[in-house]
Amino acid sequence: MLLETPLWRQTPPAAFPVCLGFMSLALGWRGAADIIPWISEDIGNLMLAASTGYFIWFVGFYLRKLLSRPSVLFEDMQSPPARAGIASMAMAMMLLAAALLPLGVSVPLVWWTGVVMQILASAIVLHAIWQDPPEKRHFTTFQYLTFVGPVLGPIAGVPLGYVWQSQALIWAAMVAYVIVTAGILLTFRRDPLPRALRPSVMIFLAPVCLFALGFGTLGNHELFLWFYRAGDVMLVGLIILLPWMLRGGYTPVWASFTFPIAAWLNVQVMAVATGHGTMALTGVYAGLAIGTPVILYLVYRTVMEWVTGDLARDSHAATA
Repeated sequence: MLLETPLWRQTPPAAFPVCLGFMSLALGWRGAADIIPWISEDIGNLMLAASTGYFIWFVGFYLRKLLSRPSVLFEDMQSPPARAGIASMAMAMMLLAAALLPLGVSVPLVWWTGVVMQILASAIVLHAIWQDPPEKRHFTTFQYLTFVGPVLGPIAGVPLGYVWQSQALIWAAMVAYVIVTAGILLTFRRDPLPRALRPSVMIFLAPVCLFALGFGTLGNHELFLWFYRAGDVMLVGLIILLPWMLRGGYTPVWASFTFPIAAWLNVQVMAVATGHGTMALTGVYAGLAIGTPVILYLVYRTVMEWVTGDLARDSHAATA
């Protein structure tokens, strides 16, 4: 059945968290090939090619939507998941720089584009929050992507030689992490989370794992170790909560499962590479075995629901 509105006019920001998770999974496979002899690096490279194309596909359609009517961006900013989607686009751009490092194809430009996009996303979301009525202003886990997103900077920034810039990004992200986490915990005490948004609790895992990756890349082994262990403990707690998170059935918020799982996988890969042994290696196998089908399923489902228009409708995306 043909849609009355062209697909590009209703491209939803909800697609970008899945893009971020897909690319992170691909980097996990490429990293796993360096520490597990029987895994071919071709698997990671093919997945990186596919995830990059997937990401650029949605970026291209969303840019066309913005060029058609720029004000549609602020209409998209009406819901927290959409705000997280815009931030995910910037984070995926920084991650793309890491994916391109072995190729050396305009990597500094890609990295700086992601950094600038992250700053702009934070400003746009702050403006949207300010425009909300006071009773609607509250902290959510989606704000981790917006305000803690710069934590991804060191992953490609350090290999590119932007060491002090990467340090500035990760410590700015740390300040935001403390503020947002305190706000979320206070909000949860006051307002129970609706069933449809329960999967977003999985996002708690993402910043912890990304701090581990960032500090590990910067060579701060003590902080890497702290966040690595905290991520493992947090994952166990989230697995216990999984039936509660899934009780509301499928929604676009299930994208919240993609990038935290992939981030945890990449931490396990880094842990093996830095000599943390059997437990970390078991984590790599578990991350690949569980994360790959889950993330690829959500990659497929996102495309199918975008084509039918369900993704735009269910995520309340604006139409250009």
